[in-house]
Amino acid sequence: MKVLVVGKGAREHALAQKFHSSPLLTQLFVWPGNAAMAGLGTALGVAETADHRQLADAAKLAGVDLVVVGPETPLSEGMADVLTAKGLPVFGPKQRAAQL
Repeated sequence: MKVLVVGKGAREHALAQKFHSSPLLTQLFVWPGNAAMAGLGTALGVAETADHRQLADAAKLAGVDLVVVGPETPLSEGMADVLTAKGLPVFGPKQRAAQL
């Protein structure tokens, strides 16, 4: 399974560590990630300033099977909605739920 962890904080680092230790994982991508996460996964290769559609396109191109979004801000801006519309399974609430 190829997993993309979105975020660059401690929460996302912990998620990346857990995914990294899974025997089901074939490849871990991080975006935007941080220095500590670099040893756990591969940078997705998309600028940190990319919009949700650019991120979704890059994830599709990389063959990502699951996207896990940690930070609240991109979720409240609709990141999960865009990723889902592009056919990517997402762990994280859609925009309306995230805004609660």
